[in-house]
Amino acid sequence: MAGAGLKSACDRLRAGLNSFASTVVATDAYIAWLGAHRGGNGGIVILGTGSCGLAIVDGKRIEVGGWGAEISDEAGGHRMGREALRRSLWSYDGRAERTKLSDLILDRYRRDPAKIVAFAASATPAQFGELAPLVFEYASRRDPLAVELVQETADAAARIIDRLVAGGVSAVSLIGGLAEPLMPWLPSRLRDFLAAPQSDPLDGAILMARHELQRRRECPETQRSSAA
Repeated sequence: MAGAGLKSACDRLRAGLNSFASTVVATDAYIAWLGAHRGGNGGIVILGTGSCGLAIVDGKRIEVGGWGAEISDEAGGHRMGREALRRSLWSYDGRAERTKLSDLILDRYRRDPAKIVAFAASATPAQFGELAPLVFEYASRRDPLAVELVQETADAAARIIDRLVAGGVSAVSLIGGLAEPLMPWLPSRLRDFLAAPQSDPLDGAILMARHELQRRRECPETQRSSAA
């Protein structure tokens, strides 16, 4: 689960799972790593609505980002969509250059800033992220605003990868809907560290469950809940 790295979130989740014989709570990053590297040394970077990095090398765990949409997730679709709206308003104010993308976004809201403000006040990260495909489309057309937004997102992803590599990781798998479209925007110096995942996060979750079952068979006195 996203947010499982926070104890308060785990406690709330476990409170609703009392009917199960045992539970294991893990982050989405952990099962993505487990699927990508089958439990071996390596790292992953999730590039979806949000973003974060995780690596495990010889038992040492390195976590980067993943602190939520409000203060983190710089390489995610939520941030990209939010900034597309913000900078379209800059162009409306005359503080930034008008582009085809900014004009299109303003037209979607009938060039009424109040409608954008009302949307942003209640929009979820996923709703902001729905603008990401449009940004990538216009970046392919070399729209200045779109190029700026995609490059900033790629730079944020590169900083996460750099941190994992600095921790001793030799293989990093990119996971999530923004992984493939961001690949061409990453610095060429990182290409040698990128590796295709061996399997997906669902496979990682199944593998985690199997490991936990085996552990409990070997240690039946183990507590009924654990975290990964």
